[in-house]
Amino acid sequence: MHDLSAFRKAEIPPPAMLARKPEDAAMEEEALRELLLLLKKRRYAFVTPTPLSHSRILARDAARPARDLRDVFGWNRPFSPDLLDRSVMECLKRAEMVEHRADGMMRSRVRVSSLDDDLFLHSSYPTVDRDAVFFGPDSYRFARLIRQGLAMRPARRGARIADMGAGTGVGAIVAARSCPQACIVMTDVNASALRFARINAGVAGFGAGYVLADTLDPVAGDFDLIVANPPYIRDRQGRAYRDGGDGHGAAVAWRMAESALSRLKREGRLLLYTGSAIVGGADALRARLSALAESRDCTLCYSEIDPDIFGEELEGPAYRDVERIALVAAIFTRRH
Repeated sequence: MHDLSAFRKAEIPPPAMLARKPEDAAMEEEALRELLLLLKKRRYAFVTPTPLSHSRILARDAARPARDLRDVFGWNRPFSPDLLDRSVMECLKRAEMVEHRADGMMRSRVRVSSLDDDLFLHSSYPTVDRDAVFFGPDSYRFARLIRQGLAMRPARRGARIADMGAGTGVGAIVAARSCPQACIVMTDVNASALRFARINAGVAGFGAGYVLADTLDPVAGDFDLIVANPPYIRDRQGRAYRDGGDGHGAAVAWRMAESALSRLKREGRLLLYTGSAIVGGADALRARLSALAESRDCTLCYSEIDPDIFGEELEGPAYRDVERIALVAAIFTRRH
């Protein structure tokens, strides 16, 4: 285990403690850790779809209550108080993550998704709150990009890895599984996200540093590998996990790339997974990132993963001039 104090350029309280008493936060986090461990023992698995697919599945039988663990923690259906066994129910109660409904039914205030052998806590459905934490199709594709990148060129043993905008921590956890004795730090502007990331990483068996920030500025040292899956949609509700800011949602990705490239070691890499709005056949994000790479003595390998996603966004005023939104991978490597 590495000494995580090496990351502490600026010390901050653990994210779970920012809005509650330390003893209460610790008990709630321990209960959520126990919940994940119980679900792992029961071989729980659930692949989380897009919110649109989720809503369609629930609409098929809207009145049906939960029948099993996947209904409770995956589809997030209301459940009868006697459905869950005592140990699982106690975890939800101690974590204060159970909602009591007027009809006598209950509902989990967290969802759990699976990726291979790992489980990830995230927010309940629908993810409408500004501080909601989402795990879904982008998480699976982001994980695949990291695995492919590290399979082609493995990181050194004990590499320093940063996950910017970590969300549930999936990027850091997937990278760490490919890199023995990795030294990890995760950043996010959302304290709720860092709370879930702490729990998810702990259950996966990894220690890490956690910093409440949108760049690596508060973090000391340089990195062998930085991964980032920034939001890339201009979200009208301003949700942190989804709103990429100006430039048709590209502002956050640009800021992360600019911050990350100055913190790469020689031959260090940034794996950036994001979206780009295509206007008149032109990819403005690609042009900006190419210029940034050249100015920071980095090579850039840029490719489209999917040429057309979130087509429904094109109906909104922020995308009036956009012909498509492409899902892209930008892999930077520092030369010297």
